[in-house]
Amino acid sequence: MLLLLLQGLNGLQLGILLFLVAAGLTLVFGVMDFINLAHGVQYMLGAYLAAFFASLTGSFWLALLFALPSALAFGLLLEWLVFRHLYDRDHLSQVLATFGVILFLNEGVKALWGSAPLQVPMPALLSGGFEIMPGLQYPIYRIAILGAGLATAGLLWLVVERTKVGMLVRAGATNAPMVAALGVDIRRLFMGVFGFGAMLAGFAGVMAAPILSVEPGMGDNLLILAFVVIVIGGIGSIRGAFLAALMVGLIETLGKSLMPDLMRLFMDPSSARQTGAALASMLIYIAMAAILAVRPAGLFPVRAA
Repeated sequence: MLLLLLQGLNGLQLGILLFLVAAGLTLVFGVMDFINLAHGVQYMLGAYLAAFFASLTGSFWLALLFALPSALAFGLLLEWLVFRHLYDRDHLSQVLATFGVILFLNEGVKALWGSAPLQVPMPALLSGGFEIMPGLQYPIYRIAILGAGLATAGLLWLVVERTKVGMLVRAGATNAPMVAALGVDIRRLFMGVFGFGAMLAGFAGVMAAPILSVEPGMGDNLLILAFVVIVIGGIGSIRGAFLAALMVGLIETLGKSLMPDLMRLFMDPSSARQTGAALASMLIYIAMAAILAVRPAGLFPVRAA
């Protein structure tokens, strides 16, 4: 039970990081109908910016303060230099171009910081553990990630559902040509959505940097999971992205932790370890297929106008 609780908390933490990446991705895909494979590198850049500013200032909090606007500025720069020229192109062109951006930026961080993993020091205020039950200590920093992610999700929901900007974003997700016909500068709206999504992914990278190695390509696997999240949750849906991210995080973490043990009930330990690892990597895709078989548009699809 202690292992189950611990891995459940780790799964929720992974889900929160996935939501921060998937929230921007689902807005970009839902509002702009733009497939951005390079969204994962924004997560990587956030982690590298955190490592860079932490080495300059010696403070995680200052690194966070400087990394967020830097991630936003870099996202807007990419939008201006590359992505805005692809909005009217077909999806294949978008996939090929953004994959090229992934390769370019992965090599770019190697040229600037090298290929060796970097470490970001844990903030002293959030170091140590918290006893959530007798015999179980859980790192305070990981709990802080959960709290920061939930607060960000709540703030994002308020912005999308209760503000004029959010109204335009939701309208753009359902009928962008009509929004443009009403006099809204749709290109500026697209640019703002793209920059905000890049900052959210960068924030996820900053928060993950003290507990993970900062290295080239670290956002690639997370991007795959983020696409699974937005497909399950419904393209363009913030609520769907949040719930699907938590579900995917739990399935991914609990599957890898418990599936080998479950397989030992039916086979020898060596075979159980290999079979359990293989099945664990398939669980989220099996879950996605099962959900799409019942709800092809995802759990909470954005209703078309």
